[in-house]
Amino acid sequence: MAEARIDKWMWAARIFKTRTVAAEACKKGRISINGALAKPARTVKPGDTVQVRKPPVTYSFKVLQAIEKRVGAKLVPDIMENVTTPDQYELLEMNKISGFVNRAKGTGRPTKKERRDLDEFFLPGYAEEFDFDFDDEREVEEDI
Repeated sequence: MAEARIDKWMWAARIFKTRTVAAEACKKGRISINGALAKPARTVKPGDTVQVRKPPVTYSFKVLQAIEKRVGAKLVPDIMENVTTPDQYELLEMNKISGFVNRAKGTGRPTKKERRDLDEFFLPGYAEEFDFDFDDEREVEEDI
């Protein structure tokens, strides 16, 4: 088989867990083939470069074989070559390090561990030196 649909190929190459998710990514404009946005039915052939945006990173893969049947994880290197630049992986690592600072809306309150991490991030070891007693300010407000 010389060509394959992009949504089937990304599912077969294990970039996405389901073909539906792969098709949705195409519809949202997160997939491009050789720099051009791709619809789910667009075909790929060996030698094409596929860019997949999974914020905050844009992964790049070179198509080695165009397949539509899912293969085992050990056979994926025969199907595609990961050509993602190192700066994209640095961006991912930086996002992991600072990920707990920007919580997604609707995720609820931080867990106890996340709260401790936040406290340590914003108030590292020297926080014990400060006096956080705000009783004086309350007395001033009551007098007014």
